Amino acid sequence: MLLLALDTATPAVTVALHDGTAVVAASSQVDARRHGELLLPAVDRILAEAGTGFDAVTGVVVGTGPGPYTGLRVGLMTADTFGLALGVPVHGVCTLDGLAYAANVEGPFVVATDARRKEVYWARYSDSRTRVTEPSVDRPADIADQVAGLPAVGAGALLYPDTFPSAHAPEHVSAAALASLAAERLAAGVELPAPRPLYLRRPDAQVPKNYKVVTPK
Repeated sequence: MLLLALDTATPAVTVALHDGTAVVAASSQVDARRHGELLLPAVDRILAEAGTGFDAVTGVVVGTGPGPYTGLRVGLMTADTFGLALGVPVHGVCTLDGLAYAANVEGPFVVATDARRKEVYWARYSDSRTRVTEPSVDRPADIADQVAGLPAVGAGALLYPDTFPSAHAPEHVSAAALASLAAERLAAGVELPAPRPLYLRRPDAQVPKNYKVVTPK
């Protein structure tokens, strides 16, 4: 097994290789505006670091969000393209699950990432491998009662200490955690979901109101 994992649902452009036993190479760069520019060079870099090529990849793992529309699409479209070109399966993993897996937190906790617009993408977990609510997008003040008293991880939690007073790192997901979680689940015979995006809301980019369509005569 050699899994190529990637995620662009947060400001981190993150890529990793996992051989079924351990992560053999990983790269993460935080730049919310350069997902498309940084992703493919990062893939080339970790393949070179691992001393292998695309032909050795047996599966692709991609973070499915939730995340902003544009950044999330970069990772999903790249993963789909790799899967088609290599003839290997593409597995989806919720980005919040990857953050939970990497968190060094015991007992029930919350994962929250920055959704912009003064909102967070979030979900509750009973432990690092078990999500107990569906991912949602909300204003922190609106979910204060639901997360009260729970530790939290992620950039969204760190941004809003009034709602998440017990916030911890990591801020962003790592492909190393995604790959490790996916490898663990695959080894246990768990069927991973298809790589379908969790947008949860309309894209930030909108067609202007009163937009005038001009057609040729």
